[in-house]
Amino acid sequence: MWKTASILVTIVLVLITLGVVMLASTSSIQGDQLFKDPNYFLKRQLLWLVVGFLAAFLTSNIDYHYWKPLALPLALFSVILLVMVLIPGVGLNIKGSSRWLRFGSANFQPSELAKLATVIFLAWWMSRVQRHALELVRGLVIPLGGLGLILGLIFIEPDFGTTMLIGVVGMTLMFVGGSRISYLVVAAAAGLCGFTLAIMQDAERMRRVTAFLNPEKYAKDEAFQLLNAIYAFVVGGGGGVGLGQSLQKHFYLPEAHTDFIFAILGEELGLTASLSVVVLFIGLFICGTRISFRAQDQFGKLLGFGLTMMIVVQAAINIGVVTGSLPTKGLPLPFISFGGSSLMVSLAMIGVLINIARQSGDETETDESRCIKDAAHRI
Repeated sequence: MWKTASILVTIVLVLITLGVVMLASTSSIQGDQLFKDPNYFLKRQLLWLVVGFLAAFLTSNIDYHYWKPLALPLALFSVILLVMVLIPGVGLNIKGSSRWLRFGSANFQPSELAKLATVIFLAWWMSRVQRHALELVRGLVIPLGGLGLILGLIFIEPDFGTTMLIGVVGMTLMFVGGSRISYLVVAAAAGLCGFTLAIMQDAERMRRVTAFLNPEKYAKDEAFQLLNAIYAFVVGGGGGVGLGQSLQKHFYLPEAHTDFIFAILGEELGLTASLSVVVLFIGLFICGTRISFRAQDQFGKLLGFGLTMMIVVQAAINIGVVTGSLPTKGLPLPFISFGGSSLMVSLAMIGVLINIARQSGDETETDESRCIKDAAHRI
């Protein structure tokens, strides 16, 4: 498994390197205007990168089995932080959303920790019940109750993008863990209905959906960012306009160094670079699932699969939003977008995957087919 782990590490390092280069190019103008320092955002990202590498080093050297007794405490700790975010005067409110806690000069986003905590909690619980996973209470009600609590707190921040991400990955993990598909379909349908109703009651989110469906009509307001992102890809073409030569980053694409950095990458480096990023995330998915399938036990399999899905699904949503395939949501592109909390937690997840790979023996190729057969049997 070391070969797979080595490929995984290489992919992540390439994504991080590309992210640092693009951040240096994309954020210089805004950094100069806001902080009189064109390298302000780059410096902060590099500091978080050091913290992230330390987190990855620690998690890669901690036996992943030690996460079992920490599953419930970590989930409860995440819930406490998510509650603190919602307390006026404690949580940091930016642009109408309370998603951050301030620690000195740094802001931390508890929903990022909740991603890791959710995967560990569900992997622990589903591996614990195993043969009872098809039951209504142990296979659905209890894990869905924990998942629902975390989703509810993130939802009211409000952070619809992260809510959807954790919900999708959580339900997928429950399915892989053995929950009955009919129960999950009903629960997912109910959750989707509630999510849709909430969006319909939120004027701002409803405008985003409307703008997504008819961007030309809302070109000057809600669809402004989307249309400029698409325009960046058009201008970039196959080979790009050249590193540092983006026009869209001159405030035509607001805060391009965060959620929409993929558009600037496409403009400056072209279609080849954009497709390369997609291929790298596909490679990350293949490596992560291969590691998870070959884990020593059910907990390791579920933990590895859940962490892989959390990173890859987030990347898919971000790329979908930037290319106009999905309505606008505030999710960064893992390892590339500016965002310290996301970078640190994503690297910690990679560290856990490396530890799972370290402890995987020479298992047979039938593990993958066995997982597929189990899923087919439950359907």
